[in-house]
Amino acid sequence: MVMQSLAGLPAFVAYFCLSAFAIIVYLLIYTRITPHNEFDLIRKNVPGGAIALGLSMLGFALPVASAVAHSADIVDCAIWSVIALVVQIIVYFVARIAVPEMSRRIAAGELAPAIWLGLASVTAGLLSAASMSW
Repeated sequence: MVMQSLAGLPAFVAYFCLSAFAIIVYLLIYTRITPHNEFDLIRKNVPGGAIALGLSMLGFALPVASAVAHSADIVDCAIWSVIALVVQIIVYFVARIAVPEMSRRIAAGELAPAIWLGLASVTAGLLSAASMSW
């Protein structure tokens, strides 16, 4: 019984490691694209940096989780994770249209732009995740 339960462990480890790697890559790319330094803002206790980045990461993790659940194999999952990353980057630039000085305002400690960006990211992530449930 236990061995039967553990039969899926290799797949779990593979998909979990891929997902963790995707999150790390996402954070590296996303934080290089934004003009403000999210991790520096977090170290300086600026809540907007944590809100924007944390919700953005959640917005990315939702479609990655959907890709894990619905992909044909690990390569398929990796491809859909890259697509989710691209969607989140597009969302950042689209969110800036409504709030042109968004990065400067987040860095200055304003919460409204951070919440706007974070919730735009989560919204896009939900839509991406649902779209991957073919």
